[in-house]
Amino acid sequence: MQYHQPVLLQESVDALAIKPGGIYVDVTFGGGGHSAHILTQMQGGQLYSFDQDTDAEKQAEKLISDKFTFVKANFRYLKKYLRLYGVRQVDGILADLGVSSHQFNTAERGFSTRFDGPLDMRMDKEAPLSAQQVIMEYSEEQLHRIFGLYGEVKNAKTLARELVSARNVQTIETIADFKQAIAGCTPRGKENKYLAQVFQALRIEVNDELKALEEMLEQAVEVLKPGGRLSVISYHSLEDRLVKNYISKGKFFGEVEKDFFGNEIKPLDSVTRKPIVPGALELQENNRSRSAKLRVAQKRETPESSKK
Repeated sequence: MQYHQPVLLQESVDALAIKPGGIYVDVTFGGGGHSAHILTQMQGGQLYSFDQDTDAEKQAEKLISDKFTFVKANFRYLKKYLRLYGVRQVDGILADLGVSSHQFNTAERGFSTRFDGPLDMRMDKEAPLSAQQVIMEYSEEQLHRIFGLYGEVKNAKTLARELVSARNVQTIETIADFKQAIAGCTPRGKENKYLAQVFQALRIEVNDELKALEEMLEQAVEVLKPGGRLSVISYHSLEDRLVKNYISKGKFFGEVEKDFFGNEIKPLDSVTRKPIVPGALELQENNRSRSAKLRVAQKRETPESSKK
C-alpha cells in the first residue's frame, strides 16, 4: 500500500513558482510526495521539510539528496529551526494540513473510525496528551466546548453529558469502547459523518492544531522573502477560514486594517481569486482529496525591498 497519496500535488508545487537555486520549506513532510516533487523542480538551493511524526522521519530517509534536509519538529517552530540551520529567508513554503493516509490506515494511531485501536490521535507519538486522556479527564464543559467548536457537532452538549455518564461506569480505552459509549447520541444513518466530526474535534484538541497553524502562518510571513510564495492545502472549514482570513486580511479574526490613505495593511496578496480544488480525475482516484482546498499567496514587496 502506498504510504500516502499526495493531494493537489502538481497544483500546490506549481504555485510555489520554484526558482532554480531557491530555498523552500515543506512544513508537512508526511509521506514525502510534495517534497519529492519540489526537489525535481530544483537545480540548486535547499529544501527543508518539517514533520513531528516518527513514521514520517523514517519515510524521509528514503529521500536522498544533498538539497534535502529533514527537520523533526512541529511546524509551529518553523522560524526557530530554520535559524538553527542558518536560514533567515526562504522563497516558498508549502503546507498540506491533512492527516496522512498512513496515519489514517494505521489502526494503533487511533485516527480512523474504521478500525478498533487505542484512543491515541497524537501526531507526535511522544506528545503528552492522548485522545483517551481528553475523553477520560476533561470536564463536561470542556468536552462540550471542543465537540462544538472543533467538530461543529450539533448535539455537543448532549454528547459531552453522555460521555461523562459512560466513563463514570467504565474506563473508555479503545475506539470500540468510545463508539459504544456515545451510541445513544449518534444519529442513525449518519454515523460515519457524525463520528468523523467527533474524531476531528478530538484530534484538533490533542494536537493543538489550530493554534499551531496560526503560529506557523505568522512565522511564514516573517521568513518569506518579498515576492515569496505560500501554498496551503486545507481540508475542513476551521483550517480554511484561518488560512483565508490571514491571506486576505493579515489577521485571523476581524477586518483588515487600513492606512491613512485607505490602503490595506497586510503582508500577503492572494495569487488566486478562489481556492484551487481537485479535478474530476483526482477526486475519482483519491477519495481523501474530496474536501481539499488550495490557497496561494505571495508576500508583498515593501518599499525597502523593491529598492534592492
